[in-house]
Amino acid sequence: MPTGDQPLNDQTLTDQEIAPVKSGSTLLIACGALAHEILALKKLNGWDHLALRCLPAKLHLFPEKITSEVARVVNEERENFNSIFVVYADCGTGGQLAAYCAEQGIEMVRGPHCYAFYEGVDAFAAHDDEITAFYLTDFLVRQFDAFVIKPMGLDRHPQLRDAYFGNYTKLVYQAQTDDPALTEKARACAERLGLAFERRLTGYGDLIRELSRA
Repeated sequence: MPTGDQPLNDQTLTDQEIAPVKSGSTLLIACGALAHEILALKKLNGWDHLALRCLPAKLHLFPEKITSEVARVVNEERENFNSIFVVYADCGTGGQLAAYCAEQGIEMVRGPHCYAFYEGVDAFAAHDDEITAFYLTDFLVRQFDAFVIKPMGLDRHPQLRDAYFGNYTKLVYQAQTDDPALTEKARACAERLGLAFERRLTGYGDLIRELSRA
């Protein structure tokens, strides 16, 4: 596991420029798990002034590194843009990312994590009875083995399922797209974990509103 304040340099964790960087425009520093959706919204809304640089989605396995990695990119790019917008919610940083952005005068997505802003932060907060729900988005359904099964060792030790998921009761698939094949894959993920399945077609939720602020 990476330690200290050095940039992550593992090949699976290197950040990348997803949309062309244009001097003078607005730079989005985003989680790689949101790249597909952000690019779709850029195209749909004609947001050509938004450049996109994504940090690796696997940073969610190291949430204590998110703030320092965002800061690294800010330091590298700040002179090249009129403004920077951070497309992360708190995402397990314990308020550190919000504190950094406030200190730097940088706006960021509001909410605790992407599950909340996809559904809408207010709507998500209303589900106060879902403490036993496990959430997946389109990205996590596509990358289920890479982000759930393998990191938890369930591919090698399936008996650990109860230790990890014994207190969960259902899997909630927050669908950004109405894709029957992806829905069936999400259903299979629920069956694999021994959980009830629920699908909610959330679309992009608050992500559209948040990006419009940029």
